[in-house]
Amino acid sequence: MLSLSFSAGMLGIEGYVVRVEADSSPGTPAFTIIGLPDRALGEARERVRAAIFNSGFGYPAGRLLVNLSPADVRKEGPAFDLAIALALLAIDEQLDRLALQSVLALGELALDGTLRPVSGILPMVIGARNAGFRKLLVPERNAEEAALVDGIELYAVDSLQSAVSVILGHGGKWRRATTPPQLEPNDALAYGDLADVRGQRGAKRALEIAAAGGHNLLFVGPPGCGKTMLARRLPSILPPMTLAQALEVTKIYSVTGLLTNHRGIVSTRPFRFPHHTISQTALVGGGPMAKPGEISLATNGVLFLDELPEFGRSAIEVMRQPLEEGTVTIARASGTFTYPARFQLVASMNPCPCGFRGVRNAECRCDDAAVAKYVSKLSGPLLDRIDLQIEIARVPFDDMVRRDDGEPSRVIRERVIAARAVAAERFAGTGLTCNAEIPASQTRTYCALDEAAMQLLAHASAKRQFSARALDRIARVARTIADLATSESIRAEHVAEAIQYRSLERLDGRAA
Repeated sequence: MLSLSFSAGMLGIEGYVVRVEADSSPGTPAFTIIGLPDRALGEARERVRAAIFNSGFGYPAGRLLVNLSPADVRKEGPAFDLAIALALLAIDEQLDRLALQSVLALGELALDGTLRPVSGILPMVIGARNAGFRKLLVPERNAEEAALVDGIELYAVDSLQSAVSVILGHGGKWRRATTPPQLEPNDALAYGDLADVRGQRGAKRALEIAAAGGHNLLFVGPPGCGKTMLARRLPSILPPMTLAQALEVTKIYSVTGLLTNHRGIVSTRPFRFPHHTISQTALVGGGPMAKPGEISLATNGVLFLDELPEFGRSAIEVMRQPLEEGTVTIARASGTFTYPARFQLVASMNPCPCGFRGVRNAECRCDDAAVAKYVSKLSGPLLDRIDLQIEIARVPFDDMVRRDDGEPSRVIRERVIAARAVAAERFAGTGLTCNAEIPASQTRTYCALDEAAMQLLAHASAKRQFSARALDRIARVARTIADLATSESIRAEHVAEAIQYRSLERLDGRAA
C-alpha cells in the first residue's frame, strides 16, 4: 500500500519541496528511511513510531519504507517528521490520501506527539509557495515566522492530532499572512546611543559619513579610547531596513536557527562581533552542509572586527571579494551555494603592538620596524576596500566628566536618512542603494569633481601615491560628504575631508 505526503528541505538558504513516499509490504516489521537522510533524520523512525502510538493512532503493520525525493540531495534535520507520520497514517486509510497530497507539512515530533519548532521555516515556506502549494501545516511556535509569506493558507498546529484534524477537515488554527512589523524607534537604539559617547567628535563625524554612504570604517587608536563603544552605536544611526532587507535577514537567521523574537521578523539591523580566533569557515560560511557565516549573518547590518591584525590572515583576506560584490560563493561536495554578504565592515586596531604609541604619559617600546610589521599584517588590497581610516586618541578627563549631553543618535540618524534619500533619487532605476556601491566604471559619472577639487586630489595623489581603487573610494566618500552638506557638486573641502580619512599609511609609510 502506497501513500504520499509533502514536506520541504533546504539547499543553502533556499527551500525546496520534498516528496515523502511511504510504502507498506508484508514481512517482518521494519522501518527504513531512504533518500540520503542525515543522522537526525535517520532517528525519525523512533520519534515517529512513538508519536503515532502516544497520539492514539494505529501504527501500520509490515515492512515500512519511506523514500524522500529527490533522492540525490542530502536531507538534514527533523523538519520531515510530521510529513512522514502523516504518510504512514494514510497507508491504512486513517487519513484521506487525496486531501493529504494538497498539504505540505513541516515540524519535528516529540515522543508524545506534540510538535516542536524547526529552523529554516521562512525559506521553506517560500519554496513551497513558489512550487504551487497553498495549504501548509507548521508548528505553532513557527507560525509568526511563516506568516510573513503571503498567498498561503497557514495552519499552526501543536500536535500530530491537530494536524490530522486539519487534514480531515475538522478545523485547526489558521493564521492569515500578515504585514511584517515596522522597525520600532527603540529598536534602533538596541546597541546604545551615540549621546553616551563623550568627546570623539571626529570619530562621530566619521560614523555619520559611514552610515550615510554605506562605507567601511577602520578605527586606529590606543586601548580605552572608545573604539568598540563607537562601533556598537553605528546601527543606531543607520536608516531602518526596508521590508525586502528585513525578510532577507530573517531568512538567513531562520536557516541558522538564530531567530529569538516572537514577531517572526528581524526588524533591527544585525551587529555581529566575532572573536579574533574565528576560523575562515565560521567567518565566511561553509562546513559539511555549507551554512552561512558571520559575513552573511551581518547582511544589511554591521560586522565589527575588533583588533583586526589579530585575526588570521587567511580569514580576513577571504573577505575581499564579498566586500566588493556583496555575495559569497561556497563550493562543497553537496553543491555550490551563494549567500548574501552585503554588510558594513567596521574594524579597529592599535597603533602599534603594545597599543600605546603616541599616548601621553604612556611608555611605548615599539620601534618603527615593529610598527611597520604590525600594520603589514593587513594587506594593501584589503585596506583599499576600507573607505574611512580614522586615528583616534584617548578622551581627555575634562571631556569625560563634562555633563552636557552629546548629539543623540536620533538627530544624526535624521541627517543620514536625508543623505540616503538624496542618493536614492540619484540612483533611481540603477539597483544601487548607497554611494559605497558605485562601481568603478561609474565613479566619474556619479562623483564628478569640480576643478578645484580635482586639483586638490591630483596634488594629494602625487604626494601619497594613492592606488586607483583608493582614488575611487576617496571620490565616493567625498560624494557622501557633499550629500550630507546638501551640495549637488563635490567641492574641494569635501575632497579634503575625504583625504583625511585615508590615514593608515602614515603609521608605516605605505601608500594607500
